[in-house]
Amino acid sequence: MRLPLLALAILSLIALPQTAGQAAMQQGKKAPVEDVWKPAATPKGGVSWAVLEATKEQTRTGKDGYLYSKPLFTPAVKALAGKRIKVAGWMKPLETGGRQKHFVLLAYPPGCPFHFHAVPNQFIEVYADIPFPTNETKMIVVSGVLELTGQDESGIFYRMKASSPA
Repeated sequence: MRLPLLALAILSLIALPQTAGQAAMQQGKKAPVEDVWKPAATPKGGVSWAVLEATKEQTRTGKDGYLYSKPLFTPAVKALAGKRIKVAGWMKPLETGGRQKHFVLLAYPPGCPFHFHAVPNQFIEVYADIPFPTNETKMIVVSGVLELTGQDESGIFYRMKASSPA
């Protein structure tokens, strides 16, 4: 009785439909890969990280050997300057304590093995009027007035002022 059950289990596994990746690998091709590390989802009525990440970075090495960068903002990003926007992301606290009025909003989850260091178009420095609860693991939505920065080669392209939880 055991042998027929085992044979039936094996046959059911063999008869399962193949995924596109399995079929490609059997044909000697590379399997398609889906990136599991995605930026935070765009909140309703909010700004997508794809818009902010479209800003290019112009870099130079200074006489001191340090790398300096300036933003090359797209017209879509320039149109957001000085406007109240909403954007989602993950908090990187800059203060101690259970509530934050100054923090960095990251486009990608912290600890992502493929994004060890966020580039300047993947984070926003946030100054909040209403403190946010400190939480580095939960995605949050921030509403604030967007400032375009970085012309001083500070490496910070975006800042939100008068921010609050959305």
